[in-house]
Amino acid sequence: MSDKSIEEEIKLKAQKSRKLARYMSSTQDLVENQIRKAMENGEFDNLAGTGKPLRFEENPYEPPELRMIHKILKDNDFAPYWIELGKEIDQDWEKLKQEVDYFKRYTSMVLNNRKRDKMAVRRYESRKAYFLAERRRDLEKISKKIIDYNLHCPSFRVGRANLIIDDEMYKIIIELESLIEELLNKGS
Repeated sequence: MSDKSIEEEIKLKAQKSRKLARYMSSTQDLVENQIRKAMENGEFDNLAGTGKPLRFEENPYEPPELRMIHKILKDNDFAPYWIELGKEIDQDWEKLKQEVDYFKRYTSMVLNNRKRDKMAVRRYESRKAYFLAERRRDLEKISKKIIDYNLHCPSFRVGRANLIIDDEMYKIIIELESLIEELLNKGS
């Protein structure tokens, strides 16, 4: 095939695509205009069920063989394992954030104390090391739960991003060290 025939073929396809796009946009505009006119004329007022919640009894994406099982579970306030695990992960994240905030308040208390003796600083340093080790363990547990969650959830779209524990620890350490630096600079 020569270069000219390829170019001509590309031009023909582009023209067809433009015509189709123009037709689709004009159709969409036509439908939108008709809906807008009907709304202005009040044709959607007083429709049956107006103001009532929509009821979706069946999930169209749910396999038919699992519908009865899911209905029984739902009627008895049970949720699939992966949903419960997702709630647990969210609670663990919240608890981790609270622990970090608590330790930041403790850090502020210790470093704002005018009578900082060597014993208090040593005690703070050992508590800080223990705190960081505990948070690493917390992150490892959350990471394992996320992997378990991703293995059990029915679609990759609802999955969660895997944790990079070192990156999360780095964020916690930076947050803590910047607070320490700020408090020490303020106290000087």
